[in-house]
Amino acid sequence: QLQLVESGGGSVQAGGSLRLSCVVSGYAVSLYSTAWFRQRPGEEREGLAVIDPKDYRIYADSLEGRFTISKDNAKNIVYLQMNNVEPEDSGTYYCATDLAPIIHASWALRPNKYAYWGQGTQVTVSS
Repeated sequence: QLQLVESGGGSVQAGGSLRLSCVVSGYAVSLYSTAWFRQRPGEEREGLAVIDPKDYRIYADSLEGRFTISKDNAKNIVYLQMNNVEPEDSGTYYCATDLAPIIHASWALRPNKYAYWGQGTQVTVSS
């Protein structure tokens, strides 16, 4: 059974850091891509970063280099390292997969391309 479970969210002050984890079961992150999304209250879900089996990464331009996606193939976990966070980074963070072995900038950060989602983890950044 395919499952994605996020953790690591919480409250942090602006300028601080958080590392989110997405524990994957049912597929190997060494074979299929995994992405991170964020949803702010009242807004649509937005793609942040995606990593493919060969560690090729695509990021949303809006992140300005503050976030890093990585994975541990042995543990089957995908991470999102969030640095220099801002109050605008508050929201629910989700990991997802569409079981694609490759990614492309034209579609890799579109939520409607993803069929499998975790339950989300909440991040609150205070100023």
